[in-house]
Amino acid sequence: MILQALTEYYQTLANQGEISPPGWGEVKVAYALCIKADGSLEQVISIQTQQQMGNKTVLAPQLIKLPAPVKRASGIAANFLCDNSSYLLGVDNKGKPQRALNCFEACKKLHEKLLEQIDSPAARATLAFFQNWHPEQAATHSALAHCLDEIQSGVNLVFRFDGIYVHQDPLIQKAWDTYYQTAKDGPSMVCLVTGKQGPVESIHPSIKNVYGAQTSGAALVSFNAPAFCSYGKEQNLNAPTSKYAAFAYTTALNHLLSNRKYVYRMGDATVVCWAKCGGNIYQDLMAWFTFEQTEPSNYTLNELKEALKNLCAGNVVELNDEQLDPNMEFYILGLSPNAARLSVRFFLRDSFGSFLQNVRAHQKRLEIIRPFNDKFDMIPLWKLLSETVNQNSRDKTPAPNMSGEVLRSILTNTRYPASLLNGVVLRLRAEHTITAGKAAILKAYYLKNPHPDVPKEVLTVSLNPNSSNLPYNLGRLFSVLEAIQIASNPGINATIKDKYFNSASATPAMVFPVLLNLAQKHLKKLDPSLRSYYDRQIVTILSNLGENYPAHLNLPQQGSFQLGYYHQTQEAFKKKEEK
Repeated sequence: MILQALTEYYQTLANQGEISPPGWGEVKVAYALCIKADGSLEQVISIQTQQQMGNKTVLAPQLIKLPAPVKRASGIAANFLCDNSSYLLGVDNKGKPQRALNCFEACKKLHEKLLEQIDSPAARATLAFFQNWHPEQAATHSALAHCLDEIQSGVNLVFRFDGIYVHQDPLIQKAWDTYYQTAKDGPSMVCLVTGKQGPVESIHPSIKNVYGAQTSGAALVSFNAPAFCSYGKEQNLNAPTSKYAAFAYTTALNHLLSNRKYVYRMGDATVVCWAKCGGNIYQDLMAWFTFEQTEPSNYTLNELKEALKNLCAGNVVELNDEQLDPNMEFYILGLSPNAARLSVRFFLRDSFGSFLQNVRAHQKRLEIIRPFNDKFDMIPLWKLLSETVNQNSRDKTPAPNMSGEVLRSILTNTRYPASLLNGVVLRLRAEHTITAGKAAILKAYYLKNPHPDVPKEVLTVSLNPNSSNLPYNLGRLFSVLEAIQIASNPGINATIKDKYFNSASATPAMVFPVLLNLAQKHLKKLDPSLRSYYDRQIVTILSNLGENYPAHLNLPQQGSFQLGYYHQTQEAFKKKEEK
């Protein structure tokens, strides 16, 4: 299903002229070898460009459309008109000079095979270069003196003749297309993607730009041991994929991964999404609503909200003269690195409108009263996951498995994983601070994963003063006792929350008698009106508790306690702001 969806996406982009045709692909190139008509090397020029990398601008190789590179395993395989110094010059810094010479000979044979019948000055000059170049010249050649070390490091090179790149010559392009389409290296089998009979690829092109995977690329489809093979087939013949389908799905996926604007990192997973019809407008809306919560510059916030409302209602929406169909097929793919291979963390397929409805239901569950200075109108996914991480640690990456499970549960509107709750509980016990994000997670988790010890009466957006739930009211009482301590000791550095929060939520019977006794001493320091105000709050909450405190609270009951504490604290802040 993944390969079919990506192949269809490639066909859509190809029809729209937004992606390389079969046999061509975008390659990062750093230098151009300028050659004369007799094949001699005249000059080597850098074609690197200034590019934005994070907050910095750096000099980096530029992407150029070139004949599609081959997938290299451990053997020698040359590329046409673009390769590293091992193949084009016969030298490198890997300490294996004989292998570099063998690479050069393989590259020379490929170019002689493709260019010898072409009547073109660029083709003749390139052939002359391979016939006249001797790898031992590299160390002393004047054209290479200023950049030999960098060239030998493995960057890609291309040929340039008479002011144009050799690969732009129309006759050479035609020759490459003919060669690529007629090459029949693999056995004839039925393609599992297209269902057609024909030669299949034994090694598929690499997938690049997956976080944590090898920079040279990794394989999505791969068989590298006898245990993974069957019926005597080797490598990817166990999953027969035609040359066209292998090129199409890898090109489409590399195209998605190359646009960092629409690539998201969830734990160790790299996530991409796309609509079957192509275009970026679907990705823009999904990025804003699900992943980043920052509106694209092309649209106003009101336009996005209105579009979201109509799409969730099943209506077709026009945004900036482009139509969004809620019934359009939409795909979300999560990939994780696994040595030189990729593992599929998840692959989701549904209508665009259904995904948006599921995310909106998730955001509805997260709604909770917030501090006045909270800048988030809705909690984005990255912020949600960050609530499970120690923000003072060097590595702030959420647990890998949890990130993918949470995203899948949101997009499919299923139960949240227990790892999300566990992550929040661990942070609460360590930090003794319940933020708006943590409280929202507790509320959303128990709304989607119901538990009898966390009734809906405590899972409200703001304080529910009418709730009779015992743990919830204990949390409220703890908040009031802390407020009394702060009011009686202005500028205090540590409160009862820092010392007693965990024990109060787990073993109330041991802690609350001590805290109430302490509160009476604090109340004596307050002026009569403020003392009366807090006395009324304590009496009101105690009336909901009964005569005895529970000896223990289980984990869900502790969640009710924490929500009660958060709601009561925010209610106090709200009244201060109003006053």
